[in-house]
Amino acid sequence: MSLSLAARRSCLAVPGSSERMIAKAQTLASDMFFLDLEDAVAPSAKVDARQAVAGALIEGDWGTRIRSVRVNAFGTPWCADDVATVVQLAGSHLDTIMLPKCSSPDQVVWLDGALTELESSLGLDSGAIGIEVQIEDAKGLTYVDAISAASARTQALHFGPGDFQASMGMPSVSLGQLNPDYPGDVLHHVYGRLLVSARAHDLQVLDGPYLAIKDLDGLSAAAKRVAAMGFDGKWVLHPDQIDVVNETFSPSQEQFDRAELILDAYDYYLSDAGGARGAAMLEGEMIDEASRAMALVVTARGRVAGMTRTTTFTPPN
Repeated sequence: MSLSLAARRSCLAVPGSSERMIAKAQTLASDMFFLDLEDAVAPSAKVDARQAVAGALIEGDWGTRIRSVRVNAFGTPWCADDVATVVQLAGSHLDTIMLPKCSSPDQVVWLDGALTELESSLGLDSGAIGIEVQIEDAKGLTYVDAISAASARTQALHFGPGDFQASMGMPSVSLGQLNPDYPGDVLHHVYGRLLVSARAHDLQVLDGPYLAIKDLDGLSAAAKRVAAMGFDGKWVLHPDQIDVVNETFSPSQEQFDRAELILDAYDYYLSDAGGARGAAMLEGEMIDEASRAMALVVTARGRVAGMTRTTTFTPPN
């Protein structure tokens, strides 16, 4: 896991054609958002939505959140113009482009090239605009390693569970809820595959949305399942979902303090003063280099969530 990437605990989906929702999104505490030109915008409204999205990026008060735009899928009549228009009008106010329904590394290579040309022509720093890739079907999952490696711009993988379940022929019309006819989560393998690919290529990885907006307990359970595996975050569709998701993908204060304690203790025991030991006991638990690596993950997640430690390590007498 990269220890330097920005937080993506919660990713807010915002319809690019809704002025009301765009205005509301600016008041919310999601770590990132994307203005959507794809599924949330009717075909007849897509061209006008580009202008609205660019204007919102330029004029909106988005704070330090990651600013992204989900364009239409590669091969549609809108994709190339989505990228060109948004970057030409608001490229300096944009952090990433999200590419949906990605099923081939060639699609990522195309987007990388398009962004390179636009950055050059507009005088933007080369590589300034990142890429977020959405895996939404069986072919995309099959080629996910090549997709993850296709561009140095890529920062995160996002799972699109609805289209994926449809592509697999799964008999379900719900997202995030367990199927009582299956002993476990039918998507467990998919989550694992995405996670391994993301980590192998130093990317973050996010789960898709939970559609039952009022079911916060169900949302929490779904988020906890993927957080336990190592996912970095999850999409949110409604303001009420944000706090639940942010909390789920942050360590508790106890976990954060324990991780900081392990790091300090291990550094001490590695030093000459601590006996130059590669393994030692801390409060009845053995710690070693693997303990340090795990603790770094927890402290990194805590720091991007704004946490500070409440305990200190005291070397033994």
